[in-house]
Amino acid sequence: MPPKKGKKGKKGKAGKLNPFMLLDSAPIQDMSKDQLWDFALRIQEELETVRKEKSLFQLERNKTQTVWETTKKNLEESEVELRSTTAERSEVDEKHREEMTVYKQKMKHVLTEQHNAVSAVKTDAVTSRSLQQKQNTELELDLRRQLRDLQMDNKEKRLQEHSSIKMLKLNHQRELMRLGGEFERRMQVLEVQKLVTTRSLAEMFQRKLMNALTEIDTFRKCHLVSLNKEHDSRRERTEGTFEEYLDTKHYEQHTWKGELKKLQNQKLRWEKKISAAQQENQRLKTTLQEVQQKLPELHRRLQEHQHSKQRMEEYRAQQKLVDQELRDLTVEHELLLQAFHKVQQERDELLRRQTQSILDVQQRSGLKKILLQRKMEALSQTLEKKEAQLSAALSVCSVEPTARSNAALKLQEILESKRTAMEALQLDLDQGAQEYDQLLRSLKGDLEAAGILPFQFPFKATQKVLEEVRPDLKAQLDRHQKDVSK
Repeated sequence: MPPKKGKKGKKGKAGKLNPFMLLDSAPIQDMSKDQLWDFALRIQEELETVRKEKSLFQLERNKTQTVWETTKKNLEESEVELRSTTAERSEVDEKHREEMTVYKQKMKHVLTEQHNAVSAVKTDAVTSRSLQQKQNTELELDLRRQLRDLQMDNKEKRLQEHSSIKMLKLNHQRELMRLGGEFERRMQVLEVQKLVTTRSLAEMFQRKLMNALTEIDTFRKCHLVSLNKEHDSRRERTEGTFEEYLDTKHYEQHTWKGELKKLQNQKLRWEKKISAAQQENQRLKTTLQEVQQKLPELHRRLQEHQHSKQRMEEYRAQQKLVDQELRDLTVEHELLLQAFHKVQQERDELLRRQTQSILDVQQRSGLKKILLQRKMEALSQTLEKKEAQLSAALSVCSVEPTARSNAALKLQEILESKRTAMEALQLDLDQGAQEYDQLLRSLKGDLEAAGILPFQFPFKATQKVLEEVRPDLKAQLDRHQKDVSK
């Protein structure tokens, strides 16, 4: 029968005590009914708690078992992936070796072609130089012969020119004497003609003036007579028009006076023209005297002109020789330029081949480097996943010591395998670096043997490349070591 509620509330403090202490303190036979009832309830509660804990432990065991199975499967898959990666690595290494052998053969062929091309260029240059020297010697001999012929012709021409100059001087003197006589005769004739024309003009002007004056006098006299007659008749006719007549008469007289003044002015103009003609005659005389004074100066200038003409002919002959030499030199320059362009094109072709081969090598090495970096990243990612899975497995299996020991052994085995893989990768890296350095040394030696300065060599030594990449690798290794230690 269950106890009463009041007693249960009172006995609550006693329920907090340990039942085993009650058993130790007082035996069951000495307990009362209420104490036994309380003890039975406590035992039932403890049994329920034990059952609940047991169910919880069973659930945790099931969880750990499922996690162990999943980790085991993941380990098997990672081992399969590791085997596939090792197989791929071996295949990649074999392909790399084959490519390196092919590349070495290609480099040998390229170097032999380059050497043959350089030797051919050198032989062509030597042959062209020898031919050019022969042509130059032949041209020099021809030019010397032409120079001798020209010197002989020049001497003959100088003798002929000297004799012709003497004849020309004599002819010139005769011509000057003849021209001087003719000039004097013409000047005398011109002076006589000028005097005759001036006198005739003066006489003509005087005759015209006298005729005009006589005509004016006769006209005036006739006009006066007619005027007197008209005056008488008009005076007889009428005296009223006398004043008008006087006005017209005064007007006519005024007009005749104006005409007389015009004739006088015309006479003055003719006198001025005569004086101007006389002045012109005087000026011509002075110019004749000046020309006679300048005649020796003109003779001297004529001689200087002849000398300058002779010098000009000599200069033209020398200019012709210089032009011929310049044409020969231009032809030679063009031939040398053609040969230079040909050699330059061959050099450009060789440089293009060299740069192409260098770029091919650089591209292949860059691709290989990128592939290795990707593989390293993939391996690091897989390693991190495996370490996370192992850490989860260890945390789950920490309850059971046997599972913990097995997991630790497997972890050590995995670490040993990774260490061996890292050592193998290090050996492969060292071998690849040695081959790369040897290839660079051979390429530099071939370039120096070909006479090409490797001032723009794009490749770096393995030590510099590793120094550039080493900080990233060190950071990755430190991160992996920290994860492993955790």
